[in-house]
Amino acid sequence: MTHESPGEFAEFAAVAWPRLVRTAHMLTGDFHEAEDLVQTTLIKVCARWRRIPHDDIEAYVRRALVNNNLSRIRKKRVTHLLMPFLPETEHRAHSGHAEAVGNRAALIQALSALPARQRSVMVLRYFDDLSDPDIAAALNCSLGTVKTHARRGLAALRAHPAFTTALSPFPGAHR
Repeated sequence: MTHESPGEFAEFAAVAWPRLVRTAHMLTGDFHEAEDLVQTTLIKVCARWRRIPHDDIEAYVRRALVNNNLSRIRKKRVTHLLMPFLPETEHRAHSGHAEAVGNRAALIQALSALPARQRSVMVLRYFDDLSDPDIAAALNCSLGTVKTHARRGLAALRAHPAFTTALSPFPGAHR
């Protein structure tokens, strides 16, 4: 079953936008690049909207997002600017919020140090909560490759200097 109405795409895009931007932010390390990546992906999806089977929308868009990010990195069209320091926290009213901002900045910094495929696996697994077979389908690779990237990615993140505590930055990273 395919989609007929252009309004369907607009509705899908509006609902999916925040989730896609969060995923793209974890992939790119920069909020503005993430928005650009999602826009580019949605433009490409819109052009094919009528041909995408209804049951495959989420997987199709996720795969398109990851592929567009990998292309962006390969072609080096965009310069990666990473936050070299944590935001100032002394002016924050709530130290919990400041700590969360600092943790997120450290995580983005650590993720940006990973190779693109490892970063994609980490984001899809721990932030989009996909199963390994779904990640393999999204990245068009084998299940073993996904597991290898996940193992190496976790090891690299745990060893990254941005994480000085013994706690893992990933919820559920015990897989």
